[in-house]
Amino acid sequence: MDKRIELKDLTPDLCDHYEEDVRWLPLSLHSFGGRDVFFGETVTLRCFEDNSLVRDIVSRPGKGKVLFIDGHGSSTKALLGDQLALLAQKNGWEGIVVHGVVRDVGTLATLDLGVQAMGTSPIKTVKRQTGEENVTLTVVETLIYPGDMLYADRNGVIFSQKPLDLSVLS
Repeated sequence: MDKRIELKDLTPDLCDHYEEDVRWLPLSLHSFGGRDVFFGETVTLRCFEDNSLVRDIVSRPGKGKVLFIDGHGSSTKALLGDQLALLAQKNGWEGIVVHGVVRDVGTLATLDLGVQAMGTSPIKTVKRQTGEENVTLTVVETLIYPGDMLYADRNGVIFSQKPLDLSVLS
């Protein structure tokens, strides 16, 4: 049984069952992808209004992984659009969470990819090849470590240091 499809409200159940093992990201995010529920090992990226490294990362195999992009909460330039999301889907990524904004949301909604972000902007980023990959992030006073497990649905995003057993949820 594929829990990604079956569970519509994954994070509340995980928080109830694993209260001491999870960290909630208290950030208002919207679901833009075709998958409302997604989870996987966290790959982190810190960048500001430059998504050059996003392309580099989603070009790699991503089965079982979720990219967390810390765009410093900027709402000026979209760090993810349809082309990069299609590339992520092609390479098997489970999802992408953006502390910032995305664009091409009509197309994002049709993809088999989880996408959460703070909002939208039609403006593309600059390309300077700047950013830091696989670094510990602090977003809204929440520490996000590379290799954390990230679980997301329309209720929010939570993290755990190790994979949580989803079979305990009914």
